[in-house]
Amino acid sequence: MSDTSFVLLAIDAGNTRIKWGVHGDGRWLASGAILTAESAGWGAAWQAAPKPDRAIASNVAGSQVLADLERACKQAGVPLQVIRPVASLLGVTNGYADPGQLGSDRWASLIAAHHLSRGHKLVVNVGTALTIDALTAEGQFLGGVIVPGPALMRRSLDRGTAGLRLTEGEFNDLPRSTPDAITSGAIAAGVGAITRLADAMAKQGVAPANIILSGGASGEISPHLPIPFAIHENLVLDGLVLIARNC
Repeated sequence: MSDTSFVLLAIDAGNTRIKWGVHGDGRWLASGAILTAESAGWGAAWQAAPKPDRAIASNVAGSQVLADLERACKQAGVPLQVIRPVASLLGVTNGYADPGQLGSDRWASLIAAHHLSRGHKLVVNVGTALTIDALTAEGQFLGGVIVPGPALMRRSLDRGTAGLRLTEGEFNDLPRSTPDAITSGAIAAGVGAITRLADAMAKQGVAPANIILSGGASGEISPHLPIPFAIHENLVLDGLVLIARNC
């Protein structure tokens, strides 16, 4: 049974940022983010927010970040639950052969997306990594792919080649400068991966009706998507709230 009586601190510890939000009375009371590299000082980031009764976290940033989260919550006297993917939860069935191998951020996003809208869909997060997950209307997670996000693609060319320096360009279908070629290539690669997974779903008779899109770099990808999309910036946090309040 759903319980909305407690104030919840939800934490999404990703590769680049730690996003957090304090949720109560059916709404977000406060939110913010810090760089993951600054996780040692994370406890100070939410001290001005309403005091939470409980905390729940998704962590894909490693053991040191987890230790920093645990220490800050312990010092504040806030019990912390760290989620791990399971075979099924809240109407979503995990399609991985080993459910625990799925990233906890992807798992929370799938749960949130399933409860956001009906129909078959792609759940896409555009951050340091670009994750693209196939979810049916019945809540079956069919599988997904992980590729570098647009910024990471650009940085890889800067670091891995002698003559391609990291410079800002603009998207163009037929780029005619090196900066534009790098920027356009990174975006086209991401959109191509999304299109490829949409085609794979269609071949199985579950063509996606839309895309649930989140992540700090979603604005780079969204103008070029081949099917309708809706941006939900707090998708992981929304999934964490659903898990904490209904399980």
